[in-house]
Amino acid sequence: MHDSYRHCLSPNAHGEAALRAMADELFGTAAPVADAPHFELVHAHQGQEAVDLVAAAGENRFAVAFVDICMPPGIDGRETARRIRAIDPDINLVVVTGFSDYAPIEIGRVAGPVDKLSYIAKPFEVEEVVQTATALARRWQVDRELAAVRAQLAEKVELLEEQTRELAVNEMKALHLANHDPLTDAPNRLAFIRSLSGWVRADECFAMVMLDLDRFKLVNDTLGHLAGDEMLRSICDILSAQVPEGGMVARLGGDEFALLFPTPGVEAAVMEAERMIHACAANFRIFGHTLQGSASAGLVVIEPGADADPTDVMRRADLALNDAKKNARGGVRLFDERMDESVRFRRLIESGLSRAIEQGELRLVYQPIVSHDTLEVVAFEALMRWDSGEYGTISPAMFIPIAEESNLIHELGDWVLGEALKTLEHWPGQYVSVNFSPRQFRRPNFVGHIVERVDRAGIAPSRLQIEITETAIFDDAERAAETLYRLRQMGFRIALDDFGTGYSSLYNIRKFALDCLKIDRSFIDSMGRERESAAIVHSIIHLGRALGLEVVAEGVETEAQVQSLRIAGCSHLQGFHLARPLEADRTFEIAEAGHVATSAVIADAPRGSGTHG
Repeated sequence: MHDSYRHCLSPNAHGEAALRAMADELFGTAAPVADAPHFELVHAHQGQEAVDLVAAAGENRFAVAFVDICMPPGIDGRETARRIRAIDPDINLVVVTGFSDYAPIEIGRVAGPVDKLSYIAKPFEVEEVVQTATALARRWQVDRELAAVRAQLAEKVELLEEQTRELAVNEMKALHLANHDPLTDAPNRLAFIRSLSGWVRADECFAMVMLDLDRFKLVNDTLGHLAGDEMLRSICDILSAQVPEGGMVARLGGDEFALLFPTPGVEAAVMEAERMIHACAANFRIFGHTLQGSASAGLVVIEPGADADPTDVMRRADLALNDAKKNARGGVRLFDERMDESVRFRRLIESGLSRAIEQGELRLVYQPIVSHDTLEVVAFEALMRWDSGEYGTISPAMFIPIAEESNLIHELGDWVLGEALKTLEHWPGQYVSVNFSPRQFRRPNFVGHIVERVDRAGIAPSRLQIEITETAIFDDAERAAETLYRLRQMGFRIALDDFGTGYSSLYNIRKFALDCLKIDRSFIDSMGRERESAAIVHSIIHLGRALGLEVVAEGVETEAQVQSLRIAGCSHLQGFHLARPLEADRTFEIAEAGHVATSAVIADAPRGSGTHG
């Protein structure tokens, strides 16, 4: 038997002449002949000897084992195959038999799987053995290569899953930091505004209280900020325990707190507010000192169906608080319309804004966006300015919210887009970034309107970046996702503005077609003073890089911020330290030069923040 295997599997036994003759007979004289295979043979005369050889193979594992059912005294072929299979699950077994006491199914039960088990009947032909050995050896090699590839893929999948878990953890930490006050762990201003937005849309009467500690500065000045921090934590604990069921307490900053709670009416709301003020008027034992607490509060009650605006609710509560601080410290003042002298001015602003375009009072300025390493100018953000002939220069933070509440925002938005596209024609390659408010983004046929304006201007879509805030896409996420996808398909760039201050999540970022995240200036401004803000900035940068997005840091005003952001890996920078907003004609020179001076001077120009600011 062993001589037969030597004959079959030695190179001379199936030389080129023999294979050529066989190929001619089977396929015709033109059939090609592959090189004769070569095998390294190891012979075992007994079953246990074969088992020992397989066990001792180490890295030089066997590809194929031909096992005769009938062998010299010792274990038979079936038992030999079982033991070999137990040692090496990948080896291909070929059972060679003329007759056997075992049916193939019995052998397969102990020596399977069936795809690694073959049979050859005696007497066998040379070609049969050669073909079987060649096919199984090649398959064994392919299986090993596939196993190696699968192992590499499994490692990569595990690494990606680990990175995903790490990103999810970082996201949760970043979201918590972004929405909670680090001192008291109460919801912060951003979380409060988001919650207030939900309350004003609900059909339920509720109250908002703006609360401020009396003479708190004296605590910090006499006992130090650590004592002040301890007192703030104590006040927050009292308010959290006293707020009516279903309400919330938030720290807005400093010694200012805000509360929301359901109420059946004005009288009940006043009683609840006075009860909480009374609870704050307690004696606090802090660092061995006894302090008498005192707080003042402004109260506003919103009736069902009042169609209130969150910003206006906070403004009214703040007006009431200011009145309490002036006239009745330690008490509660209910908002009165007579307190709202700014309403008249607001109406005047709205009427003046409607005439601003035709009177030429509006203009655009452009702030460069630069790469973090070379300071190359890659884009300009368009920012609106209003120089009123009647009221002087009016901040965008004042007139944009007023325009947003009326249809004026569409007229202003169309003017901004048209002016920005005309200026863009004079830049060699930079793109322009234009802010779009939530109301503009929800405009019917928003995509068609943008495409029509860009086509008319003869500008490539890739040179217009559409900046939106998370608020613009949160109310109707499905529609927003479809709108952004269509814009991206047409070549427009999409930037998520003020990132970190809204409803951000990994799900949103993955769902919406984005090119860029813009870190809100509030985080950049405080990253040098607050460890939490620095952690948020680093998390956003790492998240953006992991998702292949550009990250623009807004409000860069110091060299230290530039260096910190460079180290963190932020891809682009924008702020007064690099360049203040420029008039349109000044941008031509900067765009041609392609860079900004590193020694830029911070000007006294109004800061650009908000929808078009």
